[in-house]
Amino acid sequence: MESESRWLQRWIPTLLGVLGGAAAAAFPDHWGFSLALCALAIGSALLIPVDLAEFRLPDLIVWPMTTAVLGVLLVTTAVTGEWPRFSTALLAMLAVGGGYFVLAWISPTSMGLGDVKLSLVLGLTLGWFGWQTVAYGIVAGFIVFALLALVMLALRRTSAKSDLAFGPSMIVGAAIGLAWVALTR
Repeated sequence: MESESRWLQRWIPTLLGVLGGAAAAAFPDHWGFSLALCALAIGSALLIPVDLAEFRLPDLIVWPMTTAVLGVLLVTTAVTGEWPRFSTALLAMLAVGGGYFVLAWISPTSMGLGDVKLSLVLGLTLGWFGWQTVAYGIVAGFIVFALLALVMLALRRTSAKSDLAFGPSMIVGAAIGLAWVALTR
């Protein structure tokens, strides 16, 4: 699908990638986790504009990003020996993905399978820091989405029946959860 959306201008994913990569590099944890965050930042920088422009999260971006984050976390775990942490991350990935799948199944017009697939990598990443971080990051995504929808309604930029992209709010929510970890350590 070709789109002339202003969200698909080249500078937008570039700026998002640079910001995400800088935040990942500055993250106060093992270098391997920073590398996993860089993979997440690059994928997210590509997904946000596409979702805003076309209301979809392409598998061509989501699956390689998920594979990269999972692979880097597995190598990091092998190096550090933090298998309980990796196990929690895997369980969080499954729990968050399962929760999103149920939401998409209950209301398929409100949430798509792209959101479900994205939730897997976000759950994995947040789960590296435990269940509290998972809860903060996931709940923050819903709060960000609600606030943006309210602002857009107030500014008359959308209507109650319009579609809104949820993926960017999910990513921002996860970033808030990770920022909470970084600031409280």
